[in-house]
Amino acid sequence: MGRGRQKAKQTKVARELKYSSYEPNYRALEQELTSGPRRTDLATESRHASDSHDDAEEYADWSGDER
Repeated sequence: MGRGRQKAKQTKVARELKYSSYEPNYRALEQELTSGPRRTDLATESRHASDSHDDAEEYADWSGDER
């Protein structure tokens, strides 16, 4: 698809979004915002926290700082 057709399509979509009125789904938004983190998210966060601690110790050796 050429650039002119692509731009026209994007303009059409942007115009539809700008001028169309829609009803937001507040119930779905509320459920998404109030749901807690998933178990896999908690496991990932704890793993990243331990990785950053290990990295700090490793780079401390390179910086020459005596801790």
